[in-house]
Amino acid sequence: MAILYITGAGVSAQSGIPTFRGEDGFWTIGSENYTPQQMATRAMYQHNPQEFLKWYYHRFVTYRHHGPNEVHHWLSDKQLITQNIDGLDSKAGNTHYISIHGRINEMTLFHEQGEPVNRIIAPWDQVDETQLTKSLLDLFKIGKHGPKLNESLKPYVILFDEFYTKLYQINKAQQQMLQAEKIVFIGTSFSVNITQIAIETARQYDIPIEVVDPEPCHILHSNVTYHKMTASEYITH
Repeated sequence: MAILYITGAGVSAQSGIPTFRGEDGFWTIGSENYTPQQMATRAMYQHNPQEFLKWYYHRFVTYRHHGPNEVHHWLSDKQLITQNIDGLDSKAGNTHYISIHGRINEMTLFHEQGEPVNRIIAPWDQVDETQLTKSLLDLFKIGKHGPKLNESLKPYVILFDEFYTKLYQINKAQQQMLQAEKIVFIGTSFSVNITQIAIETARQYDIPIEVVDPEPCHILHSNVTYHKMTASEYITH
């Protein structure tokens, strides 16, 4: 049994990547015509791919060269599930972590969810920002009639109207939860499904929980320890 760490956007904030729900966060910054909750959907990708891809590029891909911070390095040899798609845990040397929501440096074939597909490296350096829309549509093999199943490509990221599948290693994540001696949440708002799955597992199997956050959310569980501190403070306390 091992301690399982589950991290959110707060861990990458020190690396200069905005959190999701802060004033400068990805979800509070929409496109000119849509809210982020409307943008980050499979439906938007299908019906307005140029708007979706431009938003995704500006809100995520432009941070692809940022580096890991001390918390990522501390977590590099830990059992880890992260909600972050920035890939900083990989850059810090963690070779077996689960990126439950995907990774910005990868893409997949556009497919019906649940079907097996390969993850491939996204060649972001081929994007021509002087003609961004055309460049992105070409990169993802999207024609004038929108993305085609099993022909076009899609960012390797789970969207609001999608669900966890083997592609996102949900089976492995649930197995690690069941086998954990303790689950430690760091820098997460508990507003996504994976945290709720972990909390419910902890309740059902009486697994202790720790929450690391300067302003931690209250968790309905009989065995919770709160650390009212930043992730950097936690790893040195």
